[in-house]
Amino acid sequence: MPTLTGLGERSHLLRKDIDLDTHIADVVNLIKWESLSDVCLVLHSYGGFVGSGALEKVGDLVTAVVWVDAFMPADGQKPLDLSNEGFRKMVQAAQEKGEAGFGANGDKIAAIFVAERDEPFVRSKITPQPIGTYLQPVKLSGAREKVAKKTFVRLPKFPQPAMDKALAQCKADKSWATFELADTGHMAMLDAPEHLTDLLLQAA
Repeated sequence: MPTLTGLGERSHLLRKDIDLDTHIADVVNLIKWESLSDVCLVLHSYGGFVGSGALEKVGDLVTAVVWVDAFMPADGQKPLDLSNEGFRKMVQAAQEKGEAGFGANGDKIAAIFVAERDEPFVRSKITPQPIGTYLQPVKLSGAREKVAKKTFVRLPKFPQPAMDKALAQCKADKSWATFELADTGHMAMLDAPEHLTDLLLQAA
């Protein structure tokens, strides 16, 4: 099963020294160099780690965050800590081979990730995920909780205990708005683009 991760248009930059801090710096520098403010930061899946780290540096420029089926890490956790056994095995295999990235094996993607109609398109865009991004712990001090508007969108068709736990925590915290899209796979931006857009506009 391929991972729904990768570098996309930056896939040619894959190297062994890319880690979580690299991806955090990508987001932080975009916000700083574009002189952005009143940002609504939308995060998906692994991006929950990246966004949580970025908020530690530019949280004062972000007025809303939306977690779309994204990990909600605690200080010191790394993405591999919250990943399923399939991801762990892929990372281990790539490490043993000395590769810079993992995933992107070209196999068919399960419907829990993406609707069958979009599967060929998604598979054509998958590139290896840098191993280092899943092995580095994130450093957090609570900046995420200080954002004024916070929304968590869970897509329960995609089984992921860590995201179920995050949803429960957000439901118990009145500073978070929560939504569940029961019939949507992990790639809501493809499965239900109009519905997700409505939620993002509401959250912003």
